[in-house]
Amino acid sequence: MSHSKIPKAFHNHSWLFKNPIEKPGFADKKWSIHADSSSFNLLNFADGLGLVEAPAKVDILRHLLRDQTGDSLDCLNLIDATQRLGIDYHFQQEIQVVLQRLYVLSNHQWLDRETNLHYTSLLFRLLRQQGYPVSTDNFRAFLDNKGKFNEGLRQNVNGLMSLYEASHLCMHGDDILEEAETFSTHGLNHCLAHLDHHMAPFVRNTLAHPHHKSVAKFMVPTYFGDIQSTNKWIHVLQDVAKMDFNAAQLLHQDELVQFLKWWKETGLAKELKFARDEPIKWYIESLVCLGDSCYSQQRLQLAKSISFVYLIDDLYDVFGNLKELTFFTEAVCRWDLGAAKRLPDCMGICLKSLFEVTNDVSSMIYKKHGWNPIGFLSRAWGKLCKAFLVETEWMSCGYSPSAEEYLRNGIVSTGIHVILVHVFFLLGQQISQQTAELLEDDLDIISSTAIILRLCDDMGSAKDEKQVGLDGSYAKHYMNEHPSISHEATHHHVTNKISQAWKTLNKEYLLSNLFPAKFTQASLNIARAVPLVYNYGSNQSFMTLEKLIQQLLFRIYV
Repeated sequence: MSHSKIPKAFHNHSWLFKNPIEKPGFADKKWSIHADSSSFNLLNFADGLGLVEAPAKVDILRHLLRDQTGDSLDCLNLIDATQRLGIDYHFQQEIQVVLQRLYVLSNHQWLDRETNLHYTSLLFRLLRQQGYPVSTDNFRAFLDNKGKFNEGLRQNVNGLMSLYEASHLCMHGDDILEEAETFSTHGLNHCLAHLDHHMAPFVRNTLAHPHHKSVAKFMVPTYFGDIQSTNKWIHVLQDVAKMDFNAAQLLHQDELVQFLKWWKETGLAKELKFARDEPIKWYIESLVCLGDSCYSQQRLQLAKSISFVYLIDDLYDVFGNLKELTFFTEAVCRWDLGAAKRLPDCMGICLKSLFEVTNDVSSMIYKKHGWNPIGFLSRAWGKLCKAFLVETEWMSCGYSPSAEEYLRNGIVSTGIHVILVHVFFLLGQQISQQTAELLEDDLDIISSTAIILRLCDDMGSAKDEKQVGLDGSYAKHYMNEHPSISHEATHHHVTNKISQAWKTLNKEYLLSNLFPAKFTQASLNIARAVPLVYNYGSNQSFMTLEKLIQQLLFRIYV
């Protein structure tokens, strides 16, 4: 059960991305959570709110996982449920022990379970997403003599759902997982017409939001309802998850109030009237990148930096002329505040504010981690502005780049690189000259995420009100290069490029150890959030984001 407490002012769709802090019923609330990012614990906070059963229920589940032996399917279902409900962080040690044991057992006893598609698929997914080098050959037991999945499996709905979920951890060369995705997708869509009203929504949600490609925090409420489950602990799991979710909600509300206060005090919405004024969206995007409750301070700093990706994008797209923007780009690349005097007022104000925020972020990182990243951050901003300027130059002279030339520049102009450079230093893990310098290269962990965002954005019909799309799209430039190609073939080509980017991202996330896990997690979460935060289709993207904000920030679950 859930209760919405969203202020009435938020029901005004057009106002959602303005300044809710000015509206009654929101800023007047006395939020009192000021989390110490080094020690904040949602479970302790929930207990402090009077939710005294939270620690006891977590202890029950912890002991339950510790007592698991053998290769029980119940144990796999329990681990899967904790992950879907976003409470697996309470049990990381217990889950690691269980999966290590199951990995050892699977190397010797997997064939004992070869006829159980659900077990095989779930075990494969849990092990692979934990980084274990589990082979896709374990699915060959379900293939016929032509190398296709047995048709008889189409009636196994639970097995098909688990197979579909497993297929999304596909990497380059995993042909059997590509076949698994096609087979399970067709099978589940065919089953939908025959399923009851309990099972059909669950299958549709699985098809739309496979676990590996969804931000867990955003999907948690999906599993709060009266769902059919063979897991006898589902209600205990749900209770713990609701307490966690409600406590986190208060923390995020407090963060949002602080961020909106900062945004109002900057006066940038008034000074840059041509630019987007969407502070809630920018905060949500920081929450995507750094979802753990312990990163409260880092989220606020990241949200400020994210806001400038949008502001500067609009500066290039809808305000400045080529001469002014060239000068602005040079000023950012030189990190020269004095150049603000020779720019139009609004551009000078934007430049000054960018420098102030970036210097504040650098100061915070230096105080916490003893490393001043200002050189790396300023170069990242310069790289982004150069990419924006290239697009401006193309438009000003009517130049039509090749699809690949457009994409190479578009990877940078997404802003993913500058955001993830900030994330890396804000996390403060494994910082060294070597790793910091690696970030300045076109790393797969960053570029694959940017490709997913750029191509999905280009495919979408939903556009921001002030963005008219004059800089084209990958599909448009691809069709210009291939005049005889159809829209359907172009769509297939772009979809395949997105799929290849996901395979690269999976490889980097699952196998690479160049960067800390929280950093690769942030990159993965950005890619995961693309279909959730933006509704690419016939509807405007704002509606989807509005529902997401309501669900994350203004609905209490009991």
